[in-house]
Amino acid sequence: MKVKWSSFGLGAVATLVVGALVAAGVVRPWESGAPGLEKGPLVIISGKDQSNGGQRQELVNQWNKTHPDHPARIEELALGADDQYSEMVARAQGPARKPDIYNLDAAWTAEFAERDYIAELDEPAADTSGFMANPLRTCWHEGKLWALPFNTDAGLLYHRHPDVKAPSTWKDIVNETRRLMGGPHDSRLVAGYTAQLADYEGLVVNGFEAIWDEGGEVVDENGKVVIDSPQARAGLLRLADGLRSDANPRVIMQEARDQDETASMNAFAEGKVAFMRNWPVAYRNLDSLTSDDANQTAFFKVVPLPGPSVLGGQNLAVSSKSERPRAARALIEFLTGPRSQQILFERGGFAATRDVVYEDAEVRHRRPYAEALRDTINRAKLRPVSPCYVRFAEAFRAVVNETLNAGGKLPSNATERLTAALNC
Repeated sequence: MKVKWSSFGLGAVATLVVGALVAAGVVRPWESGAPGLEKGPLVIISGKDQSNGGQRQELVNQWNKTHPDHPARIEELALGADDQYSEMVARAQGPARKPDIYNLDAAWTAEFAERDYIAELDEPAADTSGFMANPLRTCWHEGKLWALPFNTDAGLLYHRHPDVKAPSTWKDIVNETRRLMGGPHDSRLVAGYTAQLADYEGLVVNGFEAIWDEGGEVVDENGKVVIDSPQARAGLLRLADGLRSDANPRVIMQEARDQDETASMNAFAEGKVAFMRNWPVAYRNLDSLTSDDANQTAFFKVVPLPGPSVLGGQNLAVSSKSERPRAARALIEFLTGPRSQQILFERGGFAATRDVVYEDAEVRHRRPYAEALRDTINRAKLRPVSPCYVRFAEAFRAVVNETLNAGGKLPSNATERLTAALNC
């Protein structure tokens, strides 16, 4: 089994750092008319740009101003990850003109490489220095470099402030929920915690994180399915126990099983829960609820999750069928360069894939969670790296759903089903 360029108000520190990198030859600006770049339009297919102010498009606009012979455009797909995957595969397999660049969920890179949908990057020529180690790991498959990390992602634990104690363990969440709901409390509060437990990739992420926090694994380092262990069972059992309608206290709101990132964020914003697991994008949206009033203090804070987060994010890869592969690669290097990463995080809120960005004073001011996010990214774990990942994820969701429906009892054939899916 094979198992962002003109004045955007950059912070002074990062501007100096990036300038030094350019002077040292680390950053390649790919000036207009650079030799060897094929002329003609470039198409990037991607999920919807959820950054503040559409910063991905702003970067493409800047590229187009300085590269009139290589104009690029972003073709946005449906918001849901499952729909994006299906559409990208259809484009790769269909007879129509292929895109030049795929903006892939990090977990799909291995499959797209295995199926020859994307082209290997020339690793000796590709400058990978400066990227954070974890996001860059998702760009490799079978010892070859296939992509560069566009943005990364990791889950954070949100808690209401100042009336809720910041937790560091799952037990802290349970105990604080008991305290909050054990006496007179806000009538809006229906449970302690919510997360993304609907039947989509969010359930995969939360299932992995619960298992990891209990010391278990789903797939070990040798590619063997090991979900039938006391630790893995304990991770799924705590989700099932937390969801019980007769639980006292009710730790996880029952509606979480129908919630995605937006629905869980709304429940947290409405005061229905004290804690929420979500991605950094929720911070931007929640912060906007108080940003219009300078005298109003934010009603929430963020801390790292009790255990490792799943590493999220997206990678940029050149289509194996692109008619302009050198120009496409130049665009990828532009979009993943230090300045672009600075803009995407500082202005847009996309977690940067380069460590230098997190040192910038303006970034830390605009994104107060930057340090917690960087720490979380550094200790995050990858979902199974496999060309069969999508099929495996579907099987894992089914196993988790059945376990939750059975009050925490793992299906007896879970290992066999997951092994078959992982070795599709």
